[in-house]
Amino acid sequence: MVEFTTEPFELDTFPPHAAAARKVVDEAGLDVAVGPFGTGAEGEADRILAAVTKLLRESLDAGATRISVQVSVLAEAESETGSGTGSESGTGTGSTVGEGGTP
Repeated sequence: MVEFTTEPFELDTFPPHAAAARKVVDEAGLDVAVGPFGTGAEGEADRILAAVTKLLRESLDAGATRISVQVSVLAEAESETGSGTGSESGTGTGSTVGEGGTP
C-alpha cells in the first residue's frame, strides 16, 4: 500500500502535480482510494514500487514542491478485508493521507 501527498496545496483548482500523481497510480492498475486530504493505492509490491518512482518524477516535473510518501506492507488478509488501513495506519484518516488536491 502507498499513501501520498503532493504540495503545494491548492483549494480552488486541481493542480497539475496532483493530476500527474493520480494518473500514475491509475495507469499502474492499482486500487485507488481517494480521501479529502490524500490518495492511497493498493496493489502488488512491484507495481507499487514502480508507481512510486514514476509518481515522484512526474509530480516534481509537474510543479510539486513537496511529496510525502508512505509505503506499507499489508498481510494478504488485511488487504482483502480492508483492515490495516484507516486509523491503524496512524493517519486517522481512513486509507489516505493528506494530498494537497490529489484525488
